[in-house]
Amino acid sequence: MLVLGIETSCDETGIALYHTEHGLLGHALYSQTEMHSEYGGVVPELASRDHIRRVLPLIRQTLAAAKLELQDVGAIAYTQGPGLAGALLVGASVAAAMGFALKVPVLGIHHLEGHLLSPLLSTPAPVFPFVALLVSGGHTQLMEVSGVGRYKLLGETVDDAAGEAFDKTAKLLGLGYPGGPALSELAEEFSRSGKPKQFKLPRPMLHSGDLNFSFSGLKTAVLTLTNKHGITQQTRGGIALAFQEAIVEVLTEKSLAALTQTGLTQLVVAGGVGANRQLRASLSRRAAETGAVVFYPELEFCTDNGAMIAFAGAMRLQQAGIRNQLVGSFTVRARWDLELLETP
Repeated sequence: MLVLGIETSCDETGIALYHTEHGLLGHALYSQTEMHSEYGGVVPELASRDHIRRVLPLIRQTLAAAKLELQDVGAIAYTQGPGLAGALLVGASVAAAMGFALKVPVLGIHHLEGHLLSPLLSTPAPVFPFVALLVSGGHTQLMEVSGVGRYKLLGETVDDAAGEAFDKTAKLLGLGYPGGPALSELAEEFSRSGKPKQFKLPRPMLHSGDLNFSFSGLKTAVLTLTNKHGITQQTRGGIALAFQEAIVEVLTEKSLAALTQTGLTQLVVAGGVGANRQLRASLSRRAAETGAVVFYPELEFCTDNGAMIAFAGAMRLQQAGIRNQLVGSFTVRARWDLELLETP
C-alpha cells in the first residue's frame, strides 16, 4: 500500500510517499526559516498561511518525482498533533478532503511518534524493544519503546527542553534564528581553533538519581557569564562550546543510565538536536564502552519531515488494518501526551 504523509505541525511543510513493500519512494520539504528569521522566531499565523501555499504544490511535486498518480495513493497520514493549532489544521483539512475524494483511509499521527520511529527508515535499523532519546523542539524525553504505540516514559525535562535551551542561549549570544544550529557551528569552530577552553558550565540534574532533565538553569548560567565577561568573538565561541558540552554530557549520561535501568542495549536518538555532531560522537563512544548500540535517523529526517509521518502511518495501518478511516470530520491536538497514544 502507498501511504501519503503530510507534516504541517510548525514551520516546515513536509510531504512523503511510503510504500509498505518498497519503502520510501520520495519526499519533499519546504522550510519557513527565512521567513520567520525576520521576527526571531515562528509566527503562528504566518506559518499557517505558508502551509496553505505550499502543501498542494509539494504533493504534486512528490508524486511527479516518484512517477505516480494521486489515484495510486492507498492511505493518507497527517500530523494530528502536537504543534501549532492553525498549522495542524492545514494538513488535517487537506488530508481529510483528499481521503474523502479518493475514498481511502486517513490517519492522524502523533508528531513525536513520527520522530520516535524515524530511525527505522535507516539501515541498519533498530528492532523493538529499545530506549529512545527524544530531543525535538520543546520536548526532551527518554522512552522505553516496546512496539508501535507501546511507549513508557522514563524521564523528561522539568522546564526548558534541550532544543529550547539551545535557541535561548543562542539569542543571548546574539546569534541568528534558528539559534540551535548556529550555536553548534560556533562551538565546533572554537573547538577546532585549538584555543584553550575558557569556561565550564554546570551539568543540571546530572546526579539527580532519576532520568529527568532541567536546562533552564543552564541558560541562566550563560546569562551570568555574558554579564560578567561581555560578548566578544572570543567569549562567544568559548561560551558556546561550554554550553554544548554541558548539554551533551547530561543527555549522554542520562541515556546510558536509561539503558542500564531497563536492561536494554539499543538506543534510538530522534529529533532536531539528534543531528548535533558532538552529541552523536559522545553517545556512540559511551555506548560502545558498555556494549550498547546507538541508532540515528538520517540527517534529513532529524527535523520535521513528511517521511516520518508516512512511515508511522504505514506501520499503524499494517498492524490495525484498514478499519482506521476518517469519515466526514477531523481533529487536531495542539497538546498531546505521547504516553496516551493508543496501540493500533
